[in-house]
Amino acid sequence: MGKREEKWLGRLDLFRMPCSPRPNWQKKATEFGFKFHTMHGQPYWDESAYYQFTLKQIEQDLEDPTVEIHQMCLDVVDRVVNSEKLLQQFQIPKQYWQMIADSWQAQEPSLYSRLDFCYHGDGPAKLYENNADTPTSLYESGFWQWLWLQDLVDTNQLARNADQFNSLQEKLIHRLADIARYYKVDMLHFSSCKDTDEDRGTVQYLQDCAAEAGLSNPFVYIEDIGIAKEGCFTDLGDNPITTLFKLYPWEFMQREEFGDYIQSSETNWIEPIWKSILSNKALMPMLWKLHKGHPNLLPAYFEDELALASEAKLVKKPIYSREGANISIIENGKTLVEAHGPYGEEGFIYQAYFPLPRFENNHTLIGSWLVDDQAAGISVREDTSEITQDLSRYLPHVILG
Repeated sequence: MGKREEKWLGRLDLFRMPCSPRPNWQKKATEFGFKFHTMHGQPYWDESAYYQFTLKQIEQDLEDPTVEIHQMCLDVVDRVVNSEKLLQQFQIPKQYWQMIADSWQAQEPSLYSRLDFCYHGDGPAKLYENNADTPTSLYESGFWQWLWLQDLVDTNQLARNADQFNSLQEKLIHRLADIARYYKVDMLHFSSCKDTDEDRGTVQYLQDCAAEAGLSNPFVYIEDIGIAKEGCFTDLGDNPITTLFKLYPWEFMQREEFGDYIQSSETNWIEPIWKSILSNKALMPMLWKLHKGHPNLLPAYFEDELALASEAKLVKKPIYSREGANISIIENGKTLVEAHGPYGEEGFIYQAYFPLPRFENNHTLIGSWLVDDQAAGISVREDTSEITQDLSRYLPHVILG
């Protein structure tokens, strides 16, 4: 173990390191409730290798830019809620404009976000997008990869000074307690859709964090939420849902039948509705307009601004899209790579092509987590495709040096 597999596009201080998987780790995963380590017969969690960073790379190239870019994103929210033109450009239904503005002005608290970066080991990390509404891979980032690190240190497979950029779980527990105090409640409902082990596992992890914060945390599937005569949302026991964490996108809710009850129900939402601006791909051209030339940003354009693009190779992204669906790479108008899916009706944005680093046939993406406006850790995903999707493998990371 420890043999260098391949340098990271020329760098000598950031590596994908081969590693022996822990004996019976699948059994341990089952014991700890990690039911989605393998999905559709394909490995999702992969501990046959890990990524090694220096502390300087983490702090200067990932942690600091994460906090700075997050504040830039919040500035965009402030601009959008005060502009009908921008709200239209972000394809947000008009009936929710005032509710979004009210939510923002009230500073309704958010829980967590994930910024996805392309990082080559030297030079600035480049922001691909902001997953601000329903990011997954939370359990494996906050808990499971930390357990992996402890196990390898305890068995002397990693040095005693091996660390990990990971304060996610601690920050989630504190933030959930803060949110409960803000809304003056001691119970948070949690919800996700049926028939997805990954979503259910993510929400169960958040329920465990809420329990650590001393909060009651009942679960109800999205499909089982009802409406009482009084207009409030209810669980299967007909109990009113006063505060709800929902692993379900705002753009779906805003276009469904029950969307008419979002405001009248007086439910407190986690994430708050103002985050429907942050999770929108229209954020990317807005950031570029406001901070053109910023070292962590890629040039990005709305469809009606394509004439401004000097880049021959672009990535076409739906304004609303998840898990890499409907993203394509185009060069001089010709589609080179395309991921299929159900999105694109609301239009697209275009972002300058900036390739992910490769190890053999693996394209590697860094996810940088935020909790309560603070950087909280990273996740590493791999795929043989240039487009990271829901089945892309998750690998742990360490800090050494």
